[in-house]
Amino acid sequence: MYIERVPNRNSPPAILMRESFRDGKKVRKRTLGNLSSLPADQVELIARVIRGDRLIAAEDHFEIVASFHHGHVDAVLRAMKRLGFEQLIASTHSRERDLVLGMVAARILEPDSKLATTRWWHTTTLPAELGVADADEDDLYDAMDWVLKRQPHIEKKLAARHLTEGGLVLFDMTSSYFEGVTCPLAALGKSRDGKKGTLQVNWGLLTDERGRPVAVSVFKGNTGDPKTLIPQVHKVKEDFGIKTMVIVGDRGMITQTQIDEIKTIDGVDWIAALKPAGIKELVESGNIQMELFDKRNLFEITHPNYPGERLIVCLNPELRKLRGHKRQSLIEATSRELEKVRSMVQRGRLKGKSADEIGVRVGKVINKYKMAKHIVLNIRDGFFDFHVDMKKVGAETALDGFYVIRTSLDKERISAEDAVRHYKKLTLIEQAYRLMKTVDLEVRPIRHHTEDRVRAHIFLCMLAYYVEWHMREAWRELLFCDEDQEAKKTRDAVAPAKRSEAALQKVHAKVRGDGSEVHSFQTLLARLSQIVRNLCRVRSMGAPTFEVVTTPDPKQRRAYELLERLEV
Repeated sequence: MYIERVPNRNSPPAILMRESFRDGKKVRKRTLGNLSSLPADQVELIARVIRGDRLIAAEDHFEIVASFHHGHVDAVLRAMKRLGFEQLIASTHSRERDLVLGMVAARILEPDSKLATTRWWHTTTLPAELGVADADEDDLYDAMDWVLKRQPHIEKKLAARHLTEGGLVLFDMTSSYFEGVTCPLAALGKSRDGKKGTLQVNWGLLTDERGRPVAVSVFKGNTGDPKTLIPQVHKVKEDFGIKTMVIVGDRGMITQTQIDEIKTIDGVDWIAALKPAGIKELVESGNIQMELFDKRNLFEITHPNYPGERLIVCLNPELRKLRGHKRQSLIEATSRELEKVRSMVQRGRLKGKSADEIGVRVGKVINKYKMAKHIVLNIRDGFFDFHVDMKKVGAETALDGFYVIRTSLDKERISAEDAVRHYKKLTLIEQAYRLMKTVDLEVRPIRHHTEDRVRAHIFLCMLAYYVEWHMREAWRELLFCDEDQEAKKTRDAVAPAKRSEAALQKVHAKVRGDGSEVHSFQTLLARLSQIVRNLCRVRSMGAPTFEVVTTPDPKQRRAYELLERLEV
């Protein structure tokens, strides 16, 4: 007997069990059964039985001793190898370097405390791949101290890779709340996390024009943004050896005081924006007029208050409409609440109350919607009235949708449109903060108690973001990302950013053109984690073990292929 596959024109071949027999001098064959409906693995088993092979149940002779998640670990380590990340941390091998690599990889894959990390990573192949399986949390703390001492050297290497003479340098600040009260860096300040009343640390990210992190600086929680700018300029010039640069910062970072100081530093230009008070002054002086925007959404002006600067006035009609609608909604909500208070004073539980008691209740409403600047209040003992100051509302409405970019770069070096585009690149740092603080790397909450450990923790998170940034770039086609990055260089500088049609199709359909599913960064890592390394052995005393790794499916293979093309 034997198995024969018979071609069947445009249909799948017929799979037949046949035997040969002799009819006189001729050898003929007859069909014993049709196996076409059986799965391929069952057909193969039948064929092996017919051939006389001895079949045994795998579980009777082999056992899986242990299984470790491997695919996502392999992906991160492949990315690190392509980036030369080991040499970036230290040029010579050491246990501390391996531990730092492990902490950076763990921060991308499963961010947690150092104790939790040493327990989690034993479910993966990460400690075995790096040779740190025996490490405990104290070893990780020692490695944090080691890498903090190397931070200036590592940042200098990153700057050499990504910063160029005369190029853009982006800098912005954020804050992260702190668990505990003992760290000298922890202080009350302006919270970007919405955690009022909690201690925090401030930290700033310095990147190249594509948003790749180059350096991170940590400050006390009550440090103002402007005070942090000039030290970054000196770091780039003196520590990184970049003599000419264009520093880009937001209007709260690059104030007039900082601009006056920058002007005294050779080789440094800047791109920033005017604060609302400055824009109001330009409108009231007649320098900004609505009819100037009939054909264009930006134009340049000069003003004696800003000598040697180019002022690029932009009007975003969509933003103008949005802000007007939001303000009107808040004023209406505030008015409704204040009407209730007025009724309570006239015939409710506030009737006959003192001005202080009425004021407390009114204050709750005003603080809720932040519309005090537009509401005129009249509070006396037993009396309350209010009205909306339409003059102030109109004055603020006139500024809706306007923003003004200010720069020291002349027209020969940069066009007005490109100046606006470069300023908008600060959103790349905002994206980095969003990923580092909430979505992926979880900088916060900060649980360390010493100043050096807090600095080391934030530095490790920056290094993890550096690796993740490159992985995301390599995986753009597999993620919910816009692959048409070149369009950003030529699209309307003022209009709101819009995704390409191809990117919108990925978002809506949740699949790519070939029908494969689209992922977020984390779900793609989860998909890769399904590749496991099994430790197996023969069921006998003293039998050696051997490893079997899951065969990647097409999606997983594609993810690996894209990482092999990763460019620094």
